[in-house]
Parts: sequence; structure tokens; C-alpha cells
Amino acid sequence: MANGRILHTMLRVGDLDRAINFYTNVMGMDLLRKRKNEAYKYTLAFVGYGDESQGAVIELTYNWGTTEYEMGDAFGHIAIGTEDIYATCDAIKAAGGNVTREPGPVKGGNTHIAFVTDPDGYKIELIQRA
Repeated sequence: MANGRILHTMLRVGDLDRAINFYTNVMGMDLLRKRKNEAYKYTLAFVGYGDESQGAVIELTYNWGTTEYEMGDAFGHIAIGTEDIYATCDAIKAAGGNVTREPGPVKGGNTHIAFVTDPDGYKIELIQRA
């Protein structure tokens, strides 16, 4: 797999419009594509910071009629790099997002991080890029 590349991370969401709104209007991603599957009763939406050919994106999966999922304890978080973590968190809060760990240095290190929780409860780590 020397030529492998991470394409996307799939998250199951209970309300697709709410999830798309969060990832586009709060997190600043673009809605890249959306596809309905009538036969199997699900809709997919792909969001990201650029074209899928250039980097990994997030696949939001809405299984029709399912409004919530048990989070379990295996999944950790999605990490997103940002150039100004403090301004990013201010913008997220101003757009109605939930910053659950204010920006600041990671314990025992110098890297500045913050955490945001999406409307379905998924954690997103913001990391200050050097």
C-alpha cells in the first residue's frame, strides 16, 4: 500500500441538513457532492476543505428514519489543522458551534489545540499549524 491515500472518514448523522449546515457554515467546509440511494434508503453528502482529489474529506451518511446513534467509546476524533486556532474558535462560536475545549497548549507540550463537538456528538480537534 505504498501508494495508498486516505480518501474519507464516514460519520453517521441523524439529521443530514443539520450536519451539512454545521460542516459548511460553522466549520467552513464546502459541500462537495450529495447522493441519494432510494433502493437502500440512505443519503450521502461529502464535505471538505478542497477537492477530493487533493485530500481527505468527510462522508456524512444519513440512513433514512434513524435520528441518533450510540457513540460508543472506540472513536476518538477528527483532527483539522488551522493557521489561527483562536480566531477559528471565535468564528465557530459566532456561527453557533460548540467549542468544548478552549484553545491553548496541550498538556505537557507546546502545540495549541481546541475541541469542537458537532451536532451528532462527534469530536473535532483543531490543531494550530506552525
